[in-house]
Amino acid sequence: MSNSQGSHRAARGRGRAAAAGPRGPVTAVVPGPSPVPPHEELTLAARPRPTPTLVDAPAGRTGDATGGAVRLAQAPTVTALTVPAPGGRAGARRGGRRRASAGPEQLRRLVPRALVVAVLAGGTTAFVAEDKAVTLDVDGESRTLHTFADDVGELLAEQGIDAGAAAVSPPPGTRLGDGDVITVGGPRPVTLTLDGVRRRVWTSEPTVGAALRRLGVPADGAYVSVSRAAPIGRTGVTLDVRTERTVTVMADGREHTVRTNAATVREAVARAGVVLHGEDTTSVAPDSFPREGQTVSVLRIATTRVVREELLPYAVERTGDGDLPAGTEVVEREGRDGSRRVMYAVRTVNGVRQKPRVLATEVVREPVSRVVKAGTGPRGAGPAPARRP
Repeated sequence: MSNSQGSHRAARGRGRAAAAGPRGPVTAVVPGPSPVPPHEELTLAARPRPTPTLVDAPAGRTGDATGGAVRLAQAPTVTALTVPAPGGRAGARRGGRRRASAGPEQLRRLVPRALVVAVLAGGTTAFVAEDKAVTLDVDGESRTLHTFADDVGELLAEQGIDAGAAAVSPPPGTRLGDGDVITVGGPRPVTLTLDGVRRRVWTSEPTVGAALRRLGVPADGAYVSVSRAAPIGRTGVTLDVRTERTVTVMADGREHTVRTNAATVREAVARAGVVLHGEDTTSVAPDSFPREGQTVSVLRIATTRVVREELLPYAVERTGDGDLPAGTEVVEREGRDGSRRVMYAVRTVNGVRQKPRVLATEVVREPVSRVVKAGTGPRGAGPAPARRP
């Protein structure tokens, strides 16, 4: 046997020893910065080779095949991978295939998990953002709910309420927002006195303010007897509403124009800065309701009392006398005037004297009537009696 043949057989023998039998580990030394993909490196590390050679070594490198490992000269970094090979060469091949596919498989498993985590993180934010606190009033019973419903109809469906069987405000298709108030139930009665005119109306609005807006009642400057935010219960509500009106007040030769929601003319005059004294009054009833554009005149009234002495004339009493010829009269008693004391009220309106009004009368002296006898007898019966002065 030549030296070359002996060397070749020795090399083959050493290659069989490197396999280390069917249960032994297979060890390979692979350079760190390898251009071969990771799964191919794992396959090479797990693949049993009968005789390590330097066929694939780059030029300028040397190596040997001792100890069942391939060593490459001048490698900057060398990584030793020891892979158990149960089941001999077949097991090593299966292990190599599994390890070769371990990298991509792990990536395929990690990517969905990362997507799930991202979706869950975004979903949590959306979950919090979509939560809305709303107030649901059903037939006057109010409660606060947290919901993810998009509109009123969806909320009612969640609560098991038939939106078609009752009046709903706002309508079922209205989009829900945080803090919204939803009222479910039939219309409520509202007894409304608007600017002195009373009427009865029905509304499905949840609050007084919403009902007034639906009825078209001007809200600016108006007086409302009940808070606008007050809910309208099942039994309804009674409202007294006075809108702002323009009223002109004429007083003391001056004109005063005001915007007011006063309930009476007297109150409107006061808001115009005009003060009524004593018997002062207005051209319209002070307790009447002031109308839009109305002009009210203030009447300055002054009343004085005057006492006067007046004459009471006497009366004349005539009686017939048959002893006296016809055409003759005899005064049996002279008359006398009496007197009385009269108290008058003298009234002036804006400086103009009115007709005096009698307040009281007192008789100071009673009058005495004059008594006269008139003759009814035949003429020429005798001389006429002397006539008393």
